[in-house]
Amino acid sequence: MIVHVQSVQERGNTMAKRRTFNPEFKARVVLEELSGVKSTAEICREHQLKPQVFSRWKTELLERVPEIFATRPSRVDEQERIAELERMVGRLTMELEAAKKASSILTSHLSRNGR
Repeated sequence: MIVHVQSVQERGNTMAKRRTFNPEFKARVVLEELSGVKSTAEICREHQLKPQVFSRWKTELLERVPEIFATRPSRVDEQERIAELERMVGRLTMELEAAKKASSILTSHLSRNGR
């Protein structure tokens, strides 16, 4: 379990410590409760969590679970976009080289004419 402690300013000059938990820890403890391994009370006691904090984590997990199964752009679409961008890079590279060559020709032509 990775827990970070941060100082938080509260009323006046009193300083309290706030713990922050990484996403993996939050998911693990919520899944323990959902799978029936431990009760909410056991988890909160074991990790010194307020039930409201645990409830917020559980609600967030359950609300975001459908995102896991949401359709993502297919690999074919991604590959087509990559190919399009590669063609664009090639075209722009050729245009840049042509512009450099034209600039060098004009510069040498102007310098020969004494300008």
